Amino acid sequence: MRMPTSNLVTSEQPIPAPAARPGRLSRRDRPVTLYDLTLAELEERLAADGVPRYRARQLFHWAYRQLVDDYEAMTVLPKALRADLAVRLPLAPLTAVREVHTDDGETIKTLFRTLDGQHIETVLMFYPDRTTVCVSCQVGCAVGCRFCATGMLGLTRNLTAGEMVAQVVAAARRARAAGRTLTNIVLMGMGEPFQNYDATMRLVRILHEPAGMNFGARRITVSTSGLVPFIDRLASEPFQVKLAVSLHAPNDELRSSLVPLNRRYPVGELLAACRRYVERTGRRVTFEYVLIAGVNDSDATAEELARLLQGLLCHVNLIPLNPTPAAPFGRPRVERIDRFAAILRERGIAATVRYSRGVDIAAACGQLRAEHEAGMPA
Repeated sequence: MRMPTSNLVTSEQPIPAPAARPGRLSRRDRPVTLYDLTLAELEERLAADGVPRYRARQLFHWAYRQLVDDYEAMTVLPKALRADLAVRLPLAPLTAVREVHTDDGETIKTLFRTLDGQHIETVLMFYPDRTTVCVSCQVGCAVGCRFCATGMLGLTRNLTAGEMVAQVVAAARRARAAGRTLTNIVLMGMGEPFQNYDATMRLVRILHEPAGMNFGARRITVSTSGLVPFIDRLASEPFQVKLAVSLHAPNDELRSSLVPLNRRYPVGELLAACRRYVERTGRRVTFEYVLIAGVNDSDATAEELARLLQGLLCHVNLIPLNPTPAAPFGRPRVERIDRFAAILRERGIAATVRYSRGVDIAAACGQLRAEHEAGMPA
């Protein structure tokens, strides 16, 4: 959907101050939370403490179906167990510190603080036919795409599965408050999911659990900048998640100038892995292509991209650049965007233009985090 921009007014939703706690936890001291555990792991953990295994299903129901944010709300559990769990298995690994949204409520961006004091971003987007959350998988990113605000910050650490799951649960809770149901998850926020692969697949396993959120794997999209070995690995997973590849250019010279990872996994190897993925899974690959004015948006580049993708079961999402102050790039004019899309379609390549949501609320990955941390006292 093309998002109107002329009448949007941004505003911030106050976030209640979090309860005081005794200082910032180190990475080593971060506790395991409920959101880190699969159902089987939770059953084992409770059984080891003498708690009946069926309590694990009750916990999953309250955490992922009722979406409660406090053990005290799980009134089906004995009071003593609730108190013990609150100490030994915390429920919330994230604290919301800032929320920014458009007045029409279609896009909501939340800045979260982790238990060790890092900041990550999550974006909730309401569409007429779906409600999507864009989840971060790392604090920062090591890929270093030249047009990406997150990449400019570098990588601090991977997120745990629990920190990723917590973003989804918070979004589901926020959607429910708006009278909507969360329908889609895209791992397209801060970070490269394939550089945090095990935690990413644990997220899928936890959310897919029928006793909990029962979120269909086909409604989860994992995006990668092109780590070829993990595309092959994903094709062998039992979960039918969708694959999106951040392509951005049809040849090595241009792509390497935008995505440094291309020097390790060049376009030919990347497309070969995508073809193997389609052959093995029968599922379509989505190619994300950020359109940058005067860089990768020419007619000749569109023709080259169409030739590259011929015969591959795929779809191209053309994303006009969401400008960031630190990057010397601009967004193409609407006429150029439409022309690029038309060339792909004329050559038989399915293509849509996906205008970035929340341009006016610093919705490009990493912008809100950078703004917040720049304003923090040293």
